[in-house]
Amino acid sequence: MVRSVDSPLQTAKAWSRSRRRKQPPDGDTRTRILDAAEELFAGGGYEATPTARIAELAGVPKGLVFHYFPRKIDVLISLVDERTVVVEEEVEADPGDAAGALSRLARRLPLRASPAMRRILFREADTHLSVRERLSRLNAEIIRRARFALELALPGGRGDAARLEAAAATFAAVLLYQESICLLTGHHIDPDAVAELIANALH
Repeated sequence: MVRSVDSPLQTAKAWSRSRRRKQPPDGDTRTRILDAAEELFAGGGYEATPTARIAELAGVPKGLVFHYFPRKIDVLISLVDERTVVVEEEVEADPGDAAGALSRLARRLPLRASPAMRRILFREADTHLSVRERLSRLNAEIIRRARFALELALPGGRGDAARLEAAAATFAAVLLYQESICLLTGHHIDPDAVAELIANALH
């Protein structure tokens, strides 16, 4: 139920370096600053990253960072606003297959973000409101999808609305928890096994 995966920090750094290499030498300055901040925040954290280090990695004067972002927190807010997207999509489910519906949801986590941005989301949520709000929106979207998937998979409702809501919230918590644990430790919780447990509990 637990397996090792590649280091999330190495993946995040590779993603960010690759993005910078693809930019032309005279590429957009603001984008270079955000690229540098994304790599540094993902690697060492927001609090441990001085603005001077962002400027150095981006290859720009420190004053230019403040031209685009008057406060360091503005860099983090811009990263979250521009580089993490919670996607709202319809849900499909086969009647009687609650476990399969939840498993499909787990494989399509409704978050579009680089490995580095995922790490930033889960690392900075405790201390920064803008990050916490984005993570809260992601949690709400997962609960919505899981509840709807269970309603489709269990027509006639094996269990009342409160039980389905609790099951959906539990599954969302597991998905977000395993995402965070995977990013921090490199270990992965099998969402299919969790989906099976929840489906069995509803029968």
